[in-house]
Order: sequence, then C-alpha cells, then structure tokens
Amino acid sequence: MEPKELQKELEKRNIRICSRCVCDTTIPEIYFDQQGVCQFCKMHDEMEKLYPLNEEGKRKLQQLIEEIKKSGKKKDYDCVVGVSGGRDSTYLLYTAVKLGLRPLAVHFDNGWDSEIAVSNIKNATTKLNVDLYTHVADWEEFKDLQISFLKASVSDADTPTDVAIFGTLHQVAAQEGVKYILNGHSFRTEGIMPIGWTYMDGRYINSVQKMFGHKKLTTVPNFTLMDYLNYVVIRGIKIVPLLNFFEYNQEKITKTLEQELDWVYYGGHHHESYYTYFFQSYYLPKKFNIDKRKIEYSALIRSGQMKREQALEEIWGTPYPYDEEIVDYAVNKLGLTKEEFAQIMAAPTKTFHDYPTYYPLLRLLRKPLRLAYRFNLVSELLYLKYLG
Repeated sequence: MEPKELQKELEKRNIRICSRCVCDTTIPEIYFDQQGVCQFCKMHDEMEKLYPLNEEGKRKLQQLIEEIKKSGKKKDYDCVVGVSGGRDSTYLLYTAVKLGLRPLAVHFDNGWDSEIAVSNIKNATTKLNVDLYTHVADWEEFKDLQISFLKASVSDADTPTDVAIFGTLHQVAAQEGVKYILNGHSFRTEGIMPIGWTYMDGRYINSVQKMFGHKKLTTVPNFTLMDYLNYVVIRGIKIVPLLNFFEYNQEKITKTLEQELDWVYYGGHHHESYYTYFFQSYYLPKKFNIDKRKIEYSALIRSGQMKREQALEEIWGTPYPYDEEIVDYAVNKLGLTKEEFAQIMAAPTKTFHDYPTYYPLLRLLRKPLRLAYRFNLVSELLYLKYLG
C-alpha cells in the first residue's frame, strides 16, 4: 500500500501512528507528545540510558558478572536461565556460558513445545555442557487454566505460561540457593508490551481460574504477592536482563546459534510454542485486532535494525500470517468442539480490569514502589510500564 493510500485508510479508521515507530492507537493506553512520539519510544530511550552500549555499559556488565560469580561460590550453579528453545533464551544461555557463568538451564513444559524447540534445548544444553531441569505441568491442569483464560475473553490468554515460567524460575533458584535469574528479554528487539494487550500477575491467574476453571492448580507454579515477598524481598533473588547489555542483532545472533549450537529457526516470532503460534497469529488478530508485530517491529526500528517504511508496509500490507492447521491443532488439543471455540471467538471482549488483579494495589502504592525500584526490588521495565 502506498504511503498516501495508507494515510487515507488510517484516517478512515481513526487510527494514529507514532511518528517514530509503528505503535498506534489500537493500543488502549498509548499517548503522544507534541512531536507525535509515543510513550513506548520514551521508555526505550530510558532503557538505553540504563543499559548504554559504551564503556560505561561494559563496566556495569563486568561488575554484574563478578557479583554473580561471587554469589555462586561453593555452589553448583551461580545463576538460573529459563530456556524455551527460542532464539532469545538460547542466546542468553550461550552468552552466560561465554561470560564464564555456571548456569542451570530451566524449562517449563506446558505441553505445547514444538519438536524444533525440544531439539534446540537439547542441542544447546549438550554443546554448552549445561545441566537442564524441566518442570512438567500436569496437562489436564494446564489445559483447564488455558481454557479459563479463553473463556475470560481477555487478550492475556498466553500469560498463564509466562507467569508459570516466572514462578518456576524462582522456585528452582530458591531450591539451589541461587541469587540470580537471567532474563532473555531484550528491549532492543522485543520491545515493550502494552499492559492493555498483555497484563499478568498472580492474583489475575487465581481469579480467572476460580471463575472459569474446574481444577486446582497443583503442578502449575504461580507468582503471587506472597511469592514476591518470599523470593525477592526475603531471599534476595534478583532478575538480570542480561541481553540488555548487548546490541543484539537478530541476523548475526541467528547465524551464531546455527553454527555453534545447531539451532533451528521455527518460522515465526515465538513460534517455538504451538500455542503461542496459534495465539499470536490467529486468536489475537481475529478476536482483538491485536498485531504484536507492531511491538517487535517498533523495537527493531528504534534499534536501527528495520526501516519504518518496511514495517508499515508489512503490517498494513499483509495480515499476520497463520496456518489453518495450527488453529485446528490448538482447538483439538484443548478438547474444544468447533461450536465451543466459535462461542469463545464471538464472546464480547474484556480486559484485566474486569477481573481481580494486583493492578489497583500497584497504582495505590506507586510512591513506595518507586523507592523499591531504587533499591532494585522492582525491575526497570515493570516500573516504567506500570508506575512510570
């Protein structure tokens, strides 16, 4: 679509786009400054100040690595790394080893791993000589939780996995006496997900499951306020966004992983999980008009890895690609009939505001949480997204 045609089409739909990236007013909480730049670009700039790609950044990284190594003396491991078989987590594990750290790789198996993901995890841990711990959730429990979120009619239907991974990593770190969990998110390529599209917290998990679910979650880890107090405040476990210290060029990293770890690409962003593939390519665009490419591409634009014109052309020129087979696979695996799934897709959309969450408490405690942020008890990204 030509720029003039795109502009007319967006004006018809009453959609405004950031003048710097491709985030737009389909994001509920978006706002722009006088130059038309959105708050997510401003958050990116703040993160650049915290993780500069210069000598100061190198000094910060070196100091951090020394602290992690010191904390792990006389222990089997000095850090915990979550692995999914995807590019980010695989490169995170690779980087940790290259920096001289002794990580324990941790995988949360929710029943949706692709064959490629399983192979990537095996190859990486074997070639890097890293121990692997896998937590396997009871399938009937996790399936019940996923269906609960689908019935809740919210765009956060993939967060049960994210929260469970977070809970698993903290549980394992505590069991091993490890103080550091390495995180594979890079704001330069992953971007900053709007809470209006993806919100997560432990109370949210419990409230949705209580309202729509039928099973007690005994094998699916959660991360509640009590977990936060136990693991973060009392035990002092810290999340380290290690990849933020690096430029992280996707093309170069892909080649490195392919050559050194026999890593295989799975065809799409986070498609190493069959459920995430279904969720991002079909469920979100069809039911909520959410295209997560806007977040990824915006991050790549800000970090100079993609032209804004190319991103606009791809997003508005072609719908998010999906395969009918993955939709059928997901629906059948969840045990839903076509009629039940049609009802889920047709149900009025809701948001996390319609269910009990910690969000009102977070807003109420903004001032003390700012203090917690200064003492590294709250992550930079959480602070900027929820409290900034």
